[in-house]
Amino acid sequence: MSNTTTHPTFSSIAQMRKALDDKQVSATELAQEALDRANAVKHLNIFLHINPEASLEQAKQADQRIAEGKQHLLTGIPIAHKDVFVTRQWRTTAGSKMLENYTSPFDATVVEHLKNAGAVNIGKLNCDEFAMGSGNENSAFGACLNPWDTSAVPGGSSGGSAAAVAAGIVLATTGTDTGGSVRQPAAMCGVSGIKPTYGTVSRFGMIAYGSSFDQAGPIAGSAQDLVELLDVMSVFDERDATCIESCDGTPNRQGRVKQDYLDTLASQNTQGSLPLKGLRIGVPQEFFGPGLSADVASAVEAALQQYEALGAERVAISLPRTELSIPAYYVLTPAEASSNLSRYDGVRYGYRAKEYKGLEEMTSRSRAQAFGPEVQRRIMIGTYVLSQGYYDAYYLQAQRIRRLIANDFQAAFGSQCDVIMGPVNPSVAKNIGDNRDDPTADWLADIFTLGVSMAGLPAMSIPCGFGGTNGNRPIGLQIIGNYFNEGKILAIADRFQQHTDWHTRKPEIK
Repeated sequence: MSNTTTHPTFSSIAQMRKALDDKQVSATELAQEALDRANAVKHLNIFLHINPEASLEQAKQADQRIAEGKQHLLTGIPIAHKDVFVTRQWRTTAGSKMLENYTSPFDATVVEHLKNAGAVNIGKLNCDEFAMGSGNENSAFGACLNPWDTSAVPGGSSGGSAAAVAAGIVLATTGTDTGGSVRQPAAMCGVSGIKPTYGTVSRFGMIAYGSSFDQAGPIAGSAQDLVELLDVMSVFDERDATCIESCDGTPNRQGRVKQDYLDTLASQNTQGSLPLKGLRIGVPQEFFGPGLSADVASAVEAALQQYEALGAERVAISLPRTELSIPAYYVLTPAEASSNLSRYDGVRYGYRAKEYKGLEEMTSRSRAQAFGPEVQRRIMIGTYVLSQGYYDAYYLQAQRIRRLIANDFQAAFGSQCDVIMGPVNPSVAKNIGDNRDDPTADWLADIFTLGVSMAGLPAMSIPCGFGGTNGNRPIGLQIIGNYFNEGKILAIADRFQQHTDWHTRKPEIK
């Protein structure tokens, strides 16, 4: 495998930070290099909008901060944003024709925090339309390709975010996870990604799909780099009514995640050659049924054995309502989507049909012409389950199941285990177009990630092997923690990465 990182010398944010501070390289040089790299792999369709002038201006400002000694750890580090975060200097399309030429008058809170830290935005990343999908095939601007195998999907909906890191354009990106949309692409592209506890990261300025599920999270090459981004992103925001002010007694502000991470590592370091002694890893029997492919099962098993070698104890647990997460999720999120997407009516902003007679026809034609098939499908499902006569039968029942699924996780964390581990996906990345004749087939592949999202728990994916016919498609290990335990699961992931090299492997891009 060839090294395709942003700079051949820098494989981590910490290394790039030191080089910037030692004046070995400038932020402007790094930004230009990332822009050049993005152009060199343009065929992967990773970016939806690049504004070189804006990126280089941010880099210039970062160089000024460094010269004045006012830098943050992320100052001058090139990153990129999923195209559901609104930005003032880059178009925000959410992967949809509906917002094809939209430019926001303000930045999303996540974008704002990273910009304030001095990170340099290289551009906006491809994604499934309005974050609806598991393969990044639903983008109105064409599918993003997997850097490891261009015939495969990169995962979704944050496929561009994972592909940008895997392709070595930037060291880190932002994504969003509604039902697995950070974890799945991270797993399929061989990088690391984390979905934090629901409410810990502001949704202000993040284009909504399912408001009670959507949560922003970073994607990077390693758990160490994830810590740096998530620590900046996880801050209480009064502009978001769902954002949490206190995380189990600890203020939701910068420093919370990193301190928890460092404290956990320090505790592990006191235990010598068995740093994870005392850690109980719950392994759900429902995650290892007939639907799990042999190559994924083998890679996950090897990862669990590595954790045992580091002192952890494996505990068999049950999450009995795992299968129910699929029908419940695909009732609840379409219901929320049908409400959220009603704002796109052709009147205030977004696409408007060129020919129509009257207001009602303008709205219906605008939506029919600008929303893609998957978005239309979910709007129709959501409208149906919320309609009179079906609300009680479908929507309320799904909400009850959601509570029961959350209770299952709490029962496991309460007395049986400290973290839960298992696969992210039932198989490696599928080929582009495989499920074209069955649009709901991809929904079934979400089985291991949906329960976490329904419960609002933090979870992450880290690389743990390869599979597929040619052995070149990455496999991810999912690590699930209890509420507000982002720092702890990041430390547990980091410990695994200190003893394995899966996360250091890079694709040979053609």
